[in-house]
Amino acid sequence: MAFNLQTLRTRALTSAVFVIVMLLGLLWSQWSFFFLFSVIHFGCWIEYQKLAGLIDRDYKNINSFHRYGVMIAGWCLMLYFTNDSYHIGELYLHSIGWWLGLILVFVLPISEFLFSKDLSLKNIGFSVIGLIYISLSWGLMMDIRNRGSFGNEEATTISLFLPVLAILCMWANDTMAYLVGSWIGKTPFSKISPKKTWEGTAGGVILCIALVTLVLQDFLHWTHLLSIAAIGALVGTAGDLFESKLKRMADVKDSGHIMPGHGGFLDRFDSLILATPFIWLYVRLFIY
Repeated sequence: MAFNLQTLRTRALTSAVFVIVMLLGLLWSQWSFFFLFSVIHFGCWIEYQKLAGLIDRDYKNINSFHRYGVMIAGWCLMLYFTNDSYHIGELYLHSIGWWLGLILVFVLPISEFLFSKDLSLKNIGFSVIGLIYISLSWGLMMDIRNRGSFGNEEATTISLFLPVLAILCMWANDTMAYLVGSWIGKTPFSKISPKKTWEGTAGGVILCIALVTLVLQDFLHWTHLLSIAAIGALVGTAGDLFESKLKRMADVKDSGHIMPGHGGFLDRFDSLILATPFIWLYVRLFIY
């Protein structure tokens, strides 16, 4: 991978803006967190449906109720995982997510049967994959953020810190892999992503784990930091490859163009999407 100073500058500037926006959304309040990941959720869905439509032309022509209904159904998963942390008076988002999601589970298949020219199980399959790949992951991110909200002060602080930690792991792994790969990368890592090298990938994982464990040890026990960083770096790399495979199948370079130097929502969050369920599982088993 050749070193490109202009590309690095563009990526660095975009990353700086990205970090500021993300930190504001993550830390300002629980509602800013919810709004941030709602935007990310729908952004990822729009790009996923575009890629799926390029991979299979039939999916590109799904009816509008299917197209937007499945996005809302996925958002209901996020609402459901708000638990009891989000409410307006006596109206809980958790309950809205449950009942609206239950309605859509029945309505969406009926709409596919009534409004589609041909009932396509393949189109339904693409949407189900999207629900698992995108919506479930962001729902579990909501659960990570909110699970400690009603515990003691330490649990509340940890619940604020963990989403930031997960995102920092992705950013550190991505940045270190790019830098190491640019400087010394020679051996191709995968045909799916030709620019990735073994040297860059290994360097990204190692440096991510080292930086996170050393720099953030005052916030969480080092064993948890090491474990989450390892999960984030390793599974995050697999997430990056999965999204690269989707783009190769769709024959596009980027999933979108919202972030110069980084592409779209899926390009930026592909690692976090796949890593989140594994981080959530670790958190549930070993932290709270």
